[in-house]
Amino acid sequence: MSSFAREVRTAVTGHAALLVTGVLLLQLAFITSYVGAFHHPEPADIRLGVVAPQQSRAALVERLGALPGRPLDPSAEDDAERAAHRIRTRELDAALVVDPRGTTDTLLVAGGAGTSLAQAAEAVVGRAEAGRHRTVRVDDIAPAAAGDARGLTSFYLVVGWCVGGYLCAAIIAISAGARPANPRRAVIRLGALAVYAAVAGLLGAVVTGPVLDALPAGIAPLWGLGTLVVLAVATLTLALQGLAGIVGIGLAIALVVVLGNPSAGGAYPYPLLPPFWRAIGPALPPGAGTWSARSLAYFDGNALTGPLLVLSAWAAGGALVALGCAVFRERKRPKSPMS
Repeated sequence: MSSFAREVRTAVTGHAALLVTGVLLLQLAFITSYVGAFHHPEPADIRLGVVAPQQSRAALVERLGALPGRPLDPSAEDDAERAAHRIRTRELDAALVVDPRGTTDTLLVAGGAGTSLAQAAEAVVGRAEAGRHRTVRVDDIAPAAAGDARGLTSFYLVVGWCVGGYLCAAIIAISAGARPANPRRAVIRLGALAVYAAVAGLLGAVVTGPVLDALPAGIAPLWGLGTLVVLAVATLTLALQGLAGIVGIGLAIALVVVLGNPSAGGAYPYPLLPPFWRAIGPALPPGAGTWSARSLAYFDGNALTGPLLVLSAWAAGGALVALGCAVFRERKRPKSPMS
């Protein structure tokens, strides 16, 4: 073997080459996931309430549901007040209120759920109404705050919390070993992550609330949500490190960043995402966190149970797996003669 080849093997070990290959695959997955989710947003199954005279309501619902590509998922509503209530409880994305005495109907939307979704609903319904020689007037009944450009603050806030969660767990792994030596140290790490999560949750709530006035939600609710988001991602990272060592950090990034962020419903809410991302988004921490933050800010805390259960499951599951890995490692360790 030449001296140069020996130098190469010394400078770039097989272990390092394997890790670099993993980074390359992670990078490719990042590009594929983000471009795949965002390159061609098409509305599908936008939940639309339809308020119309009884004699024409069923036919209109059928007509809207049969549009090419099925951009709408229409349902009949008894009156505009009921439809507006269902939008505020996040059961509907929009509602079309037909004026039987004129040719201009009203489309109720909620900009706080994402401006892109409100615009998509307006575009689809507008074209459908034009086919009936009618026009549409838009009424935003849950608009995004003045400091919340395009309703994206909730998404950016949750992304920041998620980044803090996996970076904190990763730093602990790099400085003190990816796998806790025993259950006691695993508990200490979990306690440290819980303290960090509480501080990070509070600071995020303060910055987006009183400091920047970007999200109209109280500090206490956002603080609680932020603590749960950070803890969910941090314990997930700790659990993956317990299972796979330092490679667990890459696995956590793959779940949270590569898959979780583009499917979170931030830049494009769920009805505008391709089926794969729309399906996985609500089950991952970024999606559950973004939905919850928007509910707290614009929808009076409605429709929170499911997302909070998702975050709690990640937090509890990650903690249990991390503890289980520590117990397993301790039992496998050879006992010394003194013990």
